[in-house]
Amino acid sequence: MGIEKDFSTKLSAGDVTIERRDIEMLEAIDRQGSMHGAAEELGRSYARLQNRIVELEAEVGQLTERQRGGRGGGGTRLTDTAHELRRRFDRHATELDGVATVTESVFTGTVDERTGELATVETAAGPIVALAPPGVREVQISVRSDAVVLTDPDETPEPDGTSLRNRFAGTVTAVEPGEEIASVTLSLAEDEAGDGNGNGNGDADLEALVTRSSRERLGLEPGRSVVASFKATAARGTRLDSQ
Repeated sequence: MGIEKDFSTKLSAGDVTIERRDIEMLEAIDRQGSMHGAAEELGRSYARLQNRIVELEAEVGQLTERQRGGRGGGGTRLTDTAHELRRRFDRHATELDGVATVTESVFTGTVDERTGELATVETAAGPIVALAPPGVREVQISVRSDAVVLTDPDETPEPDGTSLRNRFAGTVTAVEPGEEIASVTLSLAEDEAGDGNGNGNGDADLEALVTRSSRERLGLEPGRSVVASFKATAARGTRLDSQ
């Protein structure tokens, strides 16, 4: 059984929940230049659209302005508030779409030490510095593939010269190319020196998203050795149910 992440974009304003159909209503009003035209386009009653506008305006402010007379016979236009509401909804939808489509690598481990909100977690990939819930011992660490940076081993900055606290040597095992973005899977290499450039036992995988230009520049094909890095704030820990 395949399970995929799915999100429904909504905004809250007071007691009102703003959903996609509300934004579609505003877009139809903008296209048609009238409430009647929008109602006809959407197949909804004028009264229902009018009532919904009143409900929304009670929480967010004026959304429409009535234009009277003139050569076009008047009509309805959206206010700046309505346009900003549409833009905000679209930004939120784009953000959720990114969350739903980006893959994650998951590592199970034990918290070794803490510094404020950050914890060093011992995992199969070696120690990972991550955000972890307070008072938790056993955690799962998730790392989004769009937060992983891949570099050539000979061009990787020194650890103290970057904010990417987590660093692992790895070998490319698979590449799934897209039109502009490729998904790269790494097998993390064993690090006997314990210098943060590998992991503990070599049996952990990490996924990364790269642009086509980065893939070509790094020569990312199966068998290629690279260094994968990510910030501590990009590694999020959740409590295991067994605790």
